[in-house]
Amino acid sequence: MRTLTIAILTFFAAAAGAQDLSFMGHLPPAARAEAQDIVQHADFVFESRTPPRKVRLATMETLFDHPRLAAAMWRNCQFVPAFHAFIHPDGAWSLDDGRGLRGTLRLVYKRPGHRVYLVEGRAEQGRLKTPFAVGARMLTSYHYWEGKNGFESDLQTWTALDSALLGFFARPFRGYIKGRQDEFIAYINSNVATFGEFADLNPLDFYGPIKRDADPVALREFKALFLRK
Repeated sequence: MRTLTIAILTFFAAAAGAQDLSFMGHLPPAARAEAQDIVQHADFVFESRTPPRKVRLATMETLFDHPRLAAAMWRNCQFVPAFHAFIHPDGAWSLDDGRGLRGTLRLVYKRPGHRVYLVEGRAEQGRLKTPFAVGARMLTSYHYWEGKNGFESDLQTWTALDSALLGFFARPFRGYIKGRQDEFIAYINSNVATFGEFADLNPLDFYGPIKRDADPVALREFKALFLRK
């Protein structure tokens, strides 16, 4: 039955333009049920690839595993929004820009070169230039590898909008919301690889700004991971 379910989901994803849902069989049961529901009710499907970057895979994995440090580096590269990261007791983590844009990510599958997240995001009224708040659930499959020219990645997302957005009033905005989401995901994916590249080339450039940033967890992680030598 599970094989049949995954085959059906793969068919739906292919019809929507996605390429791979084979990871579904590796998810814990509760996470798999949630992921299947998102795929079956997906309003948008999107894929983003990054060009090769001169950064080691080990450096990127370090940043993935330390979201508060990664968020501090993001801010000090002056990328926008200026996200802050918060770790929850259950291991999930949130990003919040303090201006009405936030998301919570749960890592539900991890193996070398592949991570799968379940994401709950919300943009408050006006944050995306819409007259209503936008809420969504997302399934994100993130493949990454070190090729002959450097670090590369492929990120696929399935997005199910909050049911409140399915009414008549919101219909004219659906194309706009999809475009903004796709653009934003591609921007995030590219910039994550960019600040990883900066960290690999000269991590000491981050030390002063992170120290001034006054996030003690990020500073402690930076010292342990980049100054240990």
